[in-house]
Amino acid sequence: MDPESLRASIPACGSCAHLNTGASGPSPRPVVEAVAEAQRRQEFDACETDHYDAAADLRERARERLATYLGCDPADVALVASTGDGLSRVANAVDWTAGDRVVRTDLEHPSGVLPWRRLPGVEVETVACPDGRLPADAYREAVADARLVCLSSESWLHGTRLPVTEAVDVAHEAGALVVVDAVQTVGQHEIDVGAWGADAVCASGHKWLLGPWGAGFLYVAPEARSAFRPRHVGYRGVADPSGPGLAYADDAGRFELSTTAVAPYAGLIEALDLLEAVGFPTVESRIERLTDRLKTGLGDRLRSPAGYESGLVAFDVDDAERFVDRAADADVVVRTLPDGSVRASVHVFNTAADVDALLALV
Repeated sequence: MDPESLRASIPACGSCAHLNTGASGPSPRPVVEAVAEAQRRQEFDACETDHYDAAADLRERARERLATYLGCDPADVALVASTGDGLSRVANAVDWTAGDRVVRTDLEHPSGVLPWRRLPGVEVETVACPDGRLPADAYREAVADARLVCLSSESWLHGTRLPVTEAVDVAHEAGALVVVDAVQTVGQHEIDVGAWGADAVCASGHKWLLGPWGAGFLYVAPEARSAFRPRHVGYRGVADPSGPGLAYADDAGRFELSTTAVAPYAGLIEALDLLEAVGFPTVESRIERLTDRLKTGLGDRLRSPAGYESGLVAFDVDDAERFVDRAADADVVVRTLPDGSVRASVHVFNTAADVDALLALV
């Protein structure tokens, strides 16, 4: 499949220049059809297939498909609702004690900020990352004696890529667990969670993967599973739901609960298949070409790095809220950022015409 064919399969692209995939990507028609068909089977075929067996089969296929993309074993993957859901489950699976320290960067999305605020007696330290860069010395000092580090693989504010492997190594040397928010990486680039070395990696399918809402996932490294004892407990997360005591499942499934929607994962499987049919080298090279075009046109208004790192491009305007509204009136979809700038997200289905439509408004 080529990018043009992928674009033709996305109904939203027929009505606007969608440059906001970093918030939520528009799904191709086959993705939505896969969700609808899975939901139809779940609800209409009860006389032919047990509801629970059908759901278990789809969940297993989703874990296998995600494991292939992430570079891990299916047993390392838990199915959760979203990135924020996964991060919150990690936060509530550590046996915290008073005086423990969590280290995060100031690049984290609220999903990577809020879960740590409710932990009684736990100190949270924030590492400032000027221009979206992780300062090595300040980071090493901050993680000394930390219990856990929360780190984004790419900054949603700057579009910069962080040195995840190096940051994980430093944290592990200090004895800290590491959870990575990878939602701005999956779907843009090829990924190998094993090479990162993190203890947990959270992401969602509804952004760059072009999947439906509700199909999130959580990777848990095999050697780290015993460090997590979830407080959210359901029958899918334990070894024997009817037995005495509480023995967690011995795989990442310990983070899963009970009856949840499975149809979104049929859509995520389809979305992964479509992107891999295009090919991630093609995805990345096209994003690079289009972001180069956008950055050149933005000139001094550009806030993201001039060189290619991702499809996220932040830039300055006089009034961000008014600009986004004016862009929407012109059928160009972008978003504001908390610092008063505007962010465009350029994906493989976008075109030079989409970029030029945005530049005409700046």
